[in-house]
Amino acid sequence: MSWMRANLFSSPLNTALSLGSLYLLWLIIPPVIDWAFLSAVWVGEGREDCLGEGVGACWPFVTAKWQQFIYGRYPTEELWRVNLTFVIGAVSIVMALREGRFRAQAALFAVVIFPALAFVLLSGGMLGLAEVGTELWGGLLVTLVVAVTGIAASLPLGIALALARRSELPIIRWFAIAFIEFWRGVPLITVLFMAAVMLPLFLPDGVTFDKLLRCLIGVALFASAYMAEVIRGGLQAIPKGQYEAANAMALTYWQGMRLIILPQALKLVIPGIVNTFIGLFKDTSLVLIIGIFDLLGIVQQNFTDTNWISPATPATGLVFAAFVYFIFCFGMSRYSAFMERRLDTGHKR
Repeated sequence: MSWMRANLFSSPLNTALSLGSLYLLWLIIPPVIDWAFLSAVWVGEGREDCLGEGVGACWPFVTAKWQQFIYGRYPTEELWRVNLTFVIGAVSIVMALREGRFRAQAALFAVVIFPALAFVLLSGGMLGLAEVGTELWGGLLVTLVVAVTGIAASLPLGIALALARRSELPIIRWFAIAFIEFWRGVPLITVLFMAAVMLPLFLPDGVTFDKLLRCLIGVALFASAYMAEVIRGGLQAIPKGQYEAANAMALTYWQGMRLIILPQALKLVIPGIVNTFIGLFKDTSLVLIIGIFDLLGIVQQNFTDTNWISPATPATGLVFAAFVYFIFCFGMSRYSAFMERRLDTGHKR
């Protein structure tokens, strides 16, 4: 009661806002619960089970399409390779993020070794593994491949571009400025369209790249430009005395950056870095425009399945996709808050 008086009913305005919010929640939450749980269909074999007056969510649609939502059209007999990739990736990321003795080695494995290992496992064609073309990839698999690749590549590229933009060498500084402003000046949809459709037209005859690979390169370059500006803001927030202290200790430029400047700058811009990661993760849904079916794309594609066409099917599929996106984005947000508290950035939460 004391907490409610202090936070919800401390003044007439707060009381009015609290009562209004409670009323809105009363209008929203009960219908959502009724649609998602009470009136929902949980077992069924087709659209007939999801038809009828007052029927809520059609969860059998998600159950029936679960494999496509996660793996796309990846061959069923080879799904163990995707699952193994998921497990190795999750373990390496957890080991790299947690406090421990082998944290640096786990981070190196996650950034350098795991991408190559994941490529071998998913693509095959070597080590006795059957080749699986990227045109068969889809669903959450593609979403994670695009997002993780963009995140892993954009951070080191962003740091390099931020340092280059602050360089005293004119050629390096001008190149970084041109690169950053160019990629920030075009929408991601245009980048993906150019990578998928226009880039092959400029390549020599007989030279081509996989569409997904072109998409990954475009996303990484696009995200690195935004990341560079976030990190540059952190570098500019470091007091001049820190640079002078590094020089006074007879450290080289790179030693000063690695040991003194960058650790402080990255700590200051943790919210901005994670915000860029979250935006990139959600922007992976744009790959649908070039014919790559990520999670949202594969969900929308299955709306046309005549066996599951019903008024409740589209809403159910979109809610499922939104929930998956929310889980990943919320997880990144919570880890960001944890890192801020552990590093004690001094910002009020």
